[in-house]
Amino acid sequence: MAAEKIAVIGAGSWGTALTKPIGDLGQMISLWGHRKEHVEELKATRQNKAYLPDYTLPETVTPVSDLKEAVEGHTIVIMVVPSHVFREVFTGLEPCLENDAYVVSASKGIENDSLLTMTQVMEEILASSANFGERNIRTAVLSGPSFAKEVAAGIPTAVTVASQSKDAAIHIQRALSSHLFRVYAATDVIGLELGGALKNIVAIGAGICDGLGYGTNTRAALITRGLAEISRLGVSMGADPLTFSGLGGLGDLVLTCTGDLSRNRMVGLKLGQGKKLETILSEMNMVAEGVKTTRSAWNLAKKVGVEMPILEQVYQVLYQDKPCKDAVRDLLARSLKEEQW
Repeated sequence: MAAEKIAVIGAGSWGTALTKPIGDLGQMISLWGHRKEHVEELKATRQNKAYLPDYTLPETVTPVSDLKEAVEGHTIVIMVVPSHVFREVFTGLEPCLENDAYVVSASKGIENDSLLTMTQVMEEILASSANFGERNIRTAVLSGPSFAKEVAAGIPTAVTVASQSKDAAIHIQRALSSHLFRVYAATDVIGLELGGALKNIVAIGAGICDGLGYGTNTRAALITRGLAEISRLGVSMGADPLTFSGLGGLGDLVLTCTGDLSRNRMVGLKLGQGKKLETILSEMNMVAEGVKTTRSAWNLAKKVGVEMPILEQVYQVLYQDKPCKDAVRDLLARSLKEEQW
């Protein structure tokens, strides 16, 4: 297909990594960062030393710090900013979007106050626009098992893009797929978003178990029952249960719960080893989305009336200072029952 102008909004590790497969296709890319000094460094060195060292930006990438410059004239806009600033950034760029643009969320989280997913945040902002009826902006979500460092290194990766419009999903799929970055198309937006957001919570739990010195039996049980919890919440909100068996469900969950590059698993690992959450977060220069998502997911589960025991214990560890060993004990001491999904 013809080359497109693609804007990547967020110059952290994942946003920077996405320039690799897109750059391999020869697509023109603007990479937006919120700090001017960071953007100037990207321009001067062609490397993101703070978030993704040892990776050189493709020649087709133009780092920018102005949102209007980043998105004007671009047919595909990929949002790769943390969930807690997603609304602010998208509100700023929304008036500058082309009328036929595709806007893709590659951020994994649930907004704390509204309990909305990132595509729901985009839809809400777009609907409030004065010229909403005159535009044809389509939203989508990109998710799946994909560590930034491995994508940037050109390691074969498969992900999924979902949009309510199948044609939109296919258009984005074709624009982003390369010989090392395979993109599948789907229409289950809510399922793909919840899978990507909630797996980070289970990964914190897996890290806690690893930090406590438990073995692979424990991790396997946690992943399996964690998937059951994610599926229950997802289905209650209209998701296709099969989505959670795919790349954005089981695939992303296994990667994040077992991989050494997982920031959320690392948070849990250090918690299990006895470190305090505040200390752990202060030592990180990147965001572990699962920490904030645990709070919003806990409130969302209460709101829709879905039982999520693993989420409950992770929430108590993070926000009620519950000892990790007590959380595991209480999880295992629940009343015996049939295995259910």
